[in-house]
This record gives sequence, C-alpha cells and structure tokens, in this order.
Amino acid sequence: MAKAKSVFFCSACGHESTRWLGRCPQCEAWNTFAEAPTQVRTAPTARGTQSVRAIEPKRLGDLAARAPVRLRSGMPEFDRLLGGGAVPGSVVLIGGPPGVGKSTLLLQLAERYARAEQTVIYVCGEESAEAVAARSLRLGVGGDVLAFAETDLRAVLDDAERRKPAALVVDSIQTVWLPEVESGPGSVSQIRECTQALMQFAKRTGCATFLVGHVTKDGAIAGPRLLEHLVDTVLYFEGDTSAEHRIIRAHKNRFGSADEICVFTMHRDGLHEVSDPSALFVSDRATRPSGSCVVPSIVGSRPVLVEVQALVGEAAYGTPRRLAANLDHQRLAMIVAILERRAGFRLGERDVYASAAGGLRVTEPAIDLAIALAIASSYRDIPLLTNGVAFGELGLAGDVRPVSQRDRRIITAANHGYDTIFAPPGDPSPTVRVVRDLSSAITEALGA
Repeated sequence: MAKAKSVFFCSACGHESTRWLGRCPQCEAWNTFAEAPTQVRTAPTARGTQSVRAIEPKRLGDLAARAPVRLRSGMPEFDRLLGGGAVPGSVVLIGGPPGVGKSTLLLQLAERYARAEQTVIYVCGEESAEAVAARSLRLGVGGDVLAFAETDLRAVLDDAERRKPAALVVDSIQTVWLPEVESGPGSVSQIRECTQALMQFAKRTGCATFLVGHVTKDGAIAGPRLLEHLVDTVLYFEGDTSAEHRIIRAHKNRFGSADEICVFTMHRDGLHEVSDPSALFVSDRATRPSGSCVVPSIVGSRPVLVEVQALVGEAAYGTPRRLAANLDHQRLAMIVAILERRAGFRLGERDVYASAAGGLRVTEPAIDLAIALAIASSYRDIPLLTNGVAFGELGLAGDVRPVSQRDRRIITAANHGYDTIFAPPGDPSPTVRVVRDLSSAITEALGA
C-alpha cells in the first residue's frame, strides 16, 4: 500500500503547494488553499497500463509533406476560428460562464461531424443521456451522435479505443475522473491527470477532442493553470452572456491565429454564425450622438468595425472616475492625460467613461485615436461625422503614430460605406485624412 500524502491547492487558480498557505503566491488570493489527498504512484500507473509501441524519429520534411486533413464542421466562421477546421489529434478547450452556450455549440458541432459519416462520441458527465437527447431534439441535431453518460474516464477511453471516433466531446473536464487518482472529480489532480490521458489518446489515435471547462467567479477557467498549457487550443466565450449574440475568442491556438473571434447569435434552435460582425458592433449611423467614434480594429486575422463610446460628466464625489468597459483601463487613463496636456482639455474634475459597444473587448493601440476623439466629442457635445472612422496610436507627445495593416483597415471601412477616414501618415488615398497629432485630429473631426 502506497503511503498517502497531502497536497494543498488554490481553489481560485489551481496553484499547488506541499503545505497550507494563507495567501496564494500566484493569484494573491487569501484563504483559498484546500487539501487534496493524493496517492504516491509511479508514472505508468497514473497514465494507465496500456502498452505503447515504440516511435522512431522522423524527418520534418517528410512530415510536412503529409499535412493532416482538417475536420470541417460546415460552420465557416468556427472553422476559421480553429485555423481552417479541427486538426485530427488536437485537444480543444472551450470555457465560459454557465448558460452561455458551450454544450449547445459542441452538440451542434458533433452533429455536423457525424453527418459526414464520422463516428462522434459525446460524453455527458453533467447530464443524463436523455437530457442531452431532449436538447438535441429541440435543436434538431444529434441524431447520429453517440451519447455516453459516463464519468469514469478509463471506461470512456476503453470504449473509444474500440470505436475509434473521429471526434470526442467531454462535457465537462471537471466531472470526469480516473480510478487510479485518489481525489474527487474536479480536483486539481483529477483535472490534470484526465487532461493528460485525453491528450495522449488524441495524439495516439488522431481523434479531435473537445473539452468543456468551467470557470471561476473571476472568469478564469477552473483547475490548474497547467490545463491551458496542455491543450492545443483554448476558446473562451466573452462579452455579455445575456445579450442575443455570443462572442468566442481564441486565447491560444497552435494551429491557427490567436486572438481570432467568432460571433454567434442565440436562437431557440441553437447558435447561428454571423458572417459580418461589424454590423453588430456598430449602431445606426443616422442617429449617432456625440461621444461616439467608429474604429476599424484588427481582431485576430481580419478587420472588424467597432464603435467606441465615451461620456464625460461632472465628478459627483470630488475624485474623478475613469471607467473602461471592454477597453484597457490603464490605456484610457493615459489617453485622458494626453488630452489634458497636449490638447488643452480640462478633464481633471470630470468623470470619464469609455466603452467598446457590443461586448467585444478591444485592447490594441490602434484604437487610441478613436477613444480620444470620442472623449473630445462628448466633452464639447459635438457629434463626429456619421460617415467617418478613425484609427491610430497616440504617443505621449500627442503625435499620431502608424499602426499595422493600415490598408486593410481603410478598405474595410470603405466597403461599409465610410468615406472619411482619419488615419496616421501612410500611403495616400482619396478617402483618408492624414492626421499627425491629436490637436489637428480633433480640429479635423469636430471642426473646432
């Protein structure tokens, strides 16, 4: 009998320690350490007892000539989010708050993979097979998907070894467990060992594996931080979960572009893709008030038009507030300081609120000019041009600096009917008004 020992882990971030700590050294949370008894065991027991054939080294040139054929789901936007489709043998982690649509999306994906005469197993650890069948009936999908109501991961992998599925969905990673790990489902040890077992199965068999991950109260994916490092792709639902649309962002992708987004709208029959997200993030131009500016932002690999809104008001409690929603708070404070010092705006006694409309979080420096113009527009109560957009990075001296992919931003704005574009110096264009500093940009945009 192996001797048991105690391992303490942080329930907020998953950091492990051999002793109890009052404050987590990783996330700095207080009183979050809990004891998780584990058994000292050898590596072969932890990973299972199945024999693995020897693998010999191969030339990278030979491997590159045999690129794997990706699994296409029939959802162009989601396939683009993954980099062109799911790679056989990859492990994809999908996180998000409860009720946002994780299970709905994966059930739709499973049905589309199964429609192509592929074997797909849906492991429903949180619900019964009948509950999943009821949801599939409401969505009108899932007829050929194999529902497996089992939380013993060893039994799941044994069945998958016989069926050799093209895709495996585990809903969720916090509910499955391995018999050889002496801790409860959802513990740090179980999540780590189960993820490694699924990863080894996926790499060995070429099965595309999708994992559903719960989130903590702070919005981070529950479990050890190692979980996000083990998987190949991390997708996360962000934005307002009560809104009609859902935004999925790729925080990590070994087979495609990181920071890519995919936008869905939620209907009774499931999630529907939005091919043009700019229409959701920009309001009607005919009724745009002061304090609003549109910016062509690069999200992932493509430009998306985003409306930046700002509101300037009298400070109610003496100390002015600087609040940012879906924007970088520190960057907003810097832009306010530049407006005060370089453009003569007296914002020291004013509250400044800024937001990116639509729930999409935008943090790239190219939105600096749009935020500054929106604040100036609200401060003077003068609306900007309804057919104008702006982009550019602001320097501390008040200069407007060039940003990447300038031509793509201009083309995207022009394709959506914007014929006045305030941009930093670059190649000339009939629709571009070049602005070299913040003061001239405000004069051009507001006419004052």
